[in-house]
Amino acid sequence: MTTQSGERGEEDAGQAPLPALLTRAKDITIELLHQRLGEEGLEGIRYRHGSVFRFIDEEGARLTVLADRAGLTKQAIAELVDELERLGYVERATDPKDRRAKIIRLTERGVAGQAAAARILRDIEQQWVLHLGQDRIAMLRRTVEEIIALHSG
Repeated sequence: MTTQSGERGEEDAGQAPLPALLTRAKDITIELLHQRLGEEGLEGIRYRHGSVFRFIDEEGARLTVLADRAGLTKQAIAELVDELERLGYVERATDPKDRRAKIIRLTERGVAGQAAAARILRDIEQQWVLHLGQDRIAMLRRTVEEIIALHSG
């Protein structure tokens, strides 16, 4: 805790703030994820591409829908889609509901990448369970979910 003079109190001296620890845990997880994706032949996927992979439906989505879901501008999501298209993970197709519009869909490689990422993340969590125990990981999950709910109102 910080005192009125701005100095850290004894009880937290040397401890990193919890949000910084959570960020570091996320960074380590993402590093492991991308390492494993590369080992499985799914090269080129970067953290920023999650804004597409996390929000695209099985049947695809329009660029504006992806941008809204990801909380990004249409231009930003378009750049990500361009990158993923060059890498062979997505394709643009005519929207059957509006022939003037394009829909972004995962290719076979994109579906494989999305499935691999989900599997790898489950594997990483299982490693945590093996090292830390099911009860601790379950409590961590509940605690983080409660923190998110506290600020998602």
